[in-house]
Amino acid sequence: MQAHRVIRALAALAQEHRLAAFRLLVQAGEPGVAAGTLADKLDIPPSSMSFHLAQLANAGLVTQRRESRSIIYSADYAVMNDLMGYLTENCCGGISCTADFGCQPHPGRKSA
Repeated sequence: MQAHRVIRALAALAQEHRLAAFRLLVQAGEPGVAAGTLADKLDIPPSSMSFHLAQLANAGLVTQRRESRSIIYSADYAVMNDLMGYLTENCCGGISCTADFGCQPHPGRKSA
């Protein structure tokens, strides 16, 4: 993944509602979620949700498809995995990661 695409993706995720929407889309999996449902779950107006989803789509983090009258959004797992790979490609200086280095997710940590 090229640095300019990483910067665009991280910039898109650097906003509370966009980060929350992306996390919901990752949890939803391939079926995705309708924009209206995302707006309801995040308690934000549909017009604001559309703006945030457009930012995520522009960064390549989500895809969209029309189903009847709804637009369904899905996380683009390939882009997400490329981003994670870019961020962690030199983790621990190339040696095997262990819990001693603190790079593994903490099992007791709760996310927002």
